[in-house]
Amino acid sequence: MFKRAGKKNATTSTYQFWQQHNKPIELWSEKVIKQKIDYIHNNPVESGFVTNLIDWKYSSARNYQEDHTILEIDEIGFLA
Repeated sequence: MFKRAGKKNATTSTYQFWQQHNKPIELWSEKVIKQKIDYIHNNPVESGFVTNLIDWKYSSARNYQEDHTILEIDEIGFLA
């Protein structure tokens, strides 16, 4: 998959891991911030790596389930 992505990009010789574009998203409301955090937490589930988002070892989703054993994060007040 990474090799195929690398072949599609003229500036990459072999493999490409990150997406090439730079499209910043303005986090202008609590709703948008929560939506983006949920999207990030669901990525391992959508990719088929885990069946439950808190099963991804290094996900901050664990912290929102009161599990602070792997990562310590500063939670955003209105999301905690």
